[in-house]
Amino acid sequence: MSDELDLVDWRRRVGDLYRLPSYVEWRAARDVLFREHPQSPIPVGERAAFSGLVWFPYDGAYRVEAVWTAGDESRLEIDTGGEDGVVVYRRAGVLRFSLGGVAVQLTAFRQLGYGGGLFIPFADATSRHETYGAGRYLADTIKNTDGHCLVVTPGSDRVVLDFNFAYNPSCVYDARWACPLAPPENRLPVPIRAGELVWKPPAPES
Repeated sequence: MSDELDLVDWRRRVGDLYRLPSYVEWRAARDVLFREHPQSPIPVGERAAFSGLVWFPYDGAYRVEAVWTAGDESRLEIDTGGEDGVVVYRRAGVLRFSLGGVAVQLTAFRQLGYGGGLFIPFADATSRHETYGAGRYLADTIKNTDGHCLVVTPGSDRVVLDFNFAYNPSCVYDARWACPLAPPENRLPVPIRAGELVWKPPAPES
């Protein structure tokens, strides 16, 4: 199968994970996909020793209700550091919520020329210590990574965010990937001890 068709299958299977009924099933199926699929971001040479991604324990305190307000549609450019170069986004909306009694907010971005989906990258006080320094992704709707972590009700401005499903960008696992990272406005001052931890590749066999 060509790389292009493998990528189609990868994205379809990733979207299918978010239709599984539970967090436990989602985690288990994600590990299988990362270990076995040809489009896995885990380098081929590390897949045989791959024993699963590493996560904080599920914590319901990080499943929160947020209020959506429309963004100003101002432009944001993020350099991916790779062949994709600079990616252009619009500020589609703002999600306001509270974590640990602290009022915070995240901007949801819309990538121009890419189907109009919402993209929510973020960093927090665990970044560079417990989680990837440049941030994680909460949702990227154009890639179907939103079914459990961005729960919307038609006609309502109330949104449920579940940070337990926050995941690392592909560039964490292999430098061949280039990923847009969290801009300063989405760097939260509070720790989010939920979701995926920083990735440590398996130690080489001696």
